[in-house]
Amino acid sequence: MQAAFRPETVLSRVEHRPYPVPAGPWALGMGWRDLLFMHWPVRADVLRPLVPRDLSLDTFDGSAWLGVVPFGMTGVRPRFVPAVPRLSNFLEINLRTYVTAEGRSGIWFFSLDAHNLLAVRLARATFHLPYFDAEMSCEARGEEVRYESVRTHKCAPSARFVASYRPVGERFDSRPGSLENFLTERYCLYSAGVANRASGAGSVRRGDIHHRLWPLQRAEAEVEELEMTAQIVVSLPDTEPALHFARRLDVVAWPPKRIDA
Repeated sequence: MQAAFRPETVLSRVEHRPYPVPAGPWALGMGWRDLLFMHWPVRADVLRPLVPRDLSLDTFDGSAWLGVVPFGMTGVRPRFVPAVPRLSNFLEINLRTYVTAEGRSGIWFFSLDAHNLLAVRLARATFHLPYFDAEMSCEARGEEVRYESVRTHKCAPSARFVASYRPVGERFDSRPGSLENFLTERYCLYSAGVANRASGAGSVRRGDIHHRLWPLQRAEAEVEELEMTAQIVVSLPDTEPALHFARRLDVVAWPPKRIDA
């Protein structure tokens, strides 16, 4: 049985953050489970036209990075509201890169597919994130996770993912300045209106999040289908991705706020 989500535990360690926790109360609590990070280096000039001009691409060793991240969401709930299993637990897979604004590095999502009709519509309306409906399944077989996702959102570009993945090796904390730290330790996300995502045009918002350091492990994966980047007309490089796994992480999030242009 999974341990209950406890925000006071999430907020008990903050020294690893690159900037302070927001002053106001958190608005949303959730858990992330059986998560796989898949990352590829991509030329910055390929992704630059796809990111609002108010944001700068964040790079490591001269490359931007494109990530595909499948996982399960559990216990998603607003502050002071109990989780409702059929609404609060669902699967998600996202396509992302990394950006900075006002000195704060964060995540830019090209898409987020979820197996929850209500969550998709609420996230689009309140967080201005490009969520899409999808048929999804996830089965844990011992250490291995079998994950499948097929986008079903009406009039949306195709997106598919089918893979089995597993952790290998011991858990570790990423070192500041390492690639693992760059790819995983992000404490905000950026968003813009779904209809005007390429330019931003002064409408970019930042939503802060907080969690403890990722409990990372190296990972292995057998990928059967990976059609996640055709929607942004970008081809993945013919290189093996950097793979990392995390079994569980609890998270709190604050409402998004518009950033200064």
